[in-house]
Amino acid sequence: MKKIIVITGHYGCGKTNLAVNLAVNAAAEGRSVAVVDLDIVNPYFRTADFKELFEEKGIKLIAPDFANSNLDIPSVQFDLELLAASEDCLIIDVGGDDAGAVALGRYSDALSAYGDDVEMYYVVNQRRYLTSTPDEVIELMYEIQNASRMKHTAIVNNTNLGCETTLEIVERSVDFAAETAERAGLPVAFTTCPEECAEFSELEDIYPVKVYVKPLWEQ
Repeated sequence: MKKIIVITGHYGCGKTNLAVNLAVNAAAEGRSVAVVDLDIVNPYFRTADFKELFEEKGIKLIAPDFANSNLDIPSVQFDLELLAASEDCLIIDVGGDDAGAVALGRYSDALSAYGDDVEMYYVVNQRRYLTSTPDEVIELMYEIQNASRMKHTAIVNNTNLGCETTLEIVERSVDFAAETAERAGLPVAFTTCPEECAEFSELEDIYPVKVYVKPLWEQ
């Protein structure tokens, strides 16, 4: 079954780490996978940083022309429609906030043709500045939708504090995510949890993640 997953959210909410996990897990299932780095705003912590990992896993990486170079040129030249048609799983990592979602709007008509095969996740992290309350989260969500000309289909609770994330932090965020989702009229797709903690959780819909994206001082 074909699946197209669009990942949006606030700067630093953990979109890229989620995108990498989704891609690696889909490839492990034997599916053909492509990851599109559609971030033309932030030069740091992007899926283009994981070229070697993706090559090892047989994952196709599509990135802006000047990603990971010393040129700050927001140039996007690739055929997203062809990728959507040819891959079992297409994961699109969108830049943060509404500024990053503008690039997605270029492909909104093409993606809409795939109907229910498209999931647009809005990734929330309660521990990030400007997304600590449902009101802040929903306001930003609508800004992203307006910029991208697409509507979200689900919320992903990705609340974390990087290497300091504990199971307690994850579990305490569940009510926040549920209230946000209810007010937005969307389901919570799942709650992420570092894989070393996930096995101890009794929460439903837990999605264990490996921490691929790390600050330089943690690498």
